[in-house]
Amino acid sequence: MVAYLIADVDVIDMAMFDEYRREVPATEARHGGRYLARGGATTVLEGDWEPHRLVIVEFPDMTSLIAWYDSPEYARLKELRFRCAKTRIIALEGVPPVG
Repeated sequence: MVAYLIADVDVIDMAMFDEYRREVPATEARHGGRYLARGGATTVLEGDWEPHRLVIVEFPDMTSLIAWYDSPEYARLKELRFRCAKTRIIALEGVPPVG
């Protein structure tokens, strides 16, 4: 069952974040990740949420998502992100395919 990484990223240092943004897609792809949304325009329809830069990445399953997040190849980039952005991230299981 697919799994989604959903991140709300508040960038503090754009130059440093650009390095992260350039390098992270290859690490996700090695674990089957693909972007569904990456920093596009948002419109809040309800509530008091004030999203910053939203990202949605689809992985084949939760095991692949967690394997990527905990991988040695992502560790350096995760540390870089900790220095250049405040991020809220969740992992969400998708629904089984219909049919």
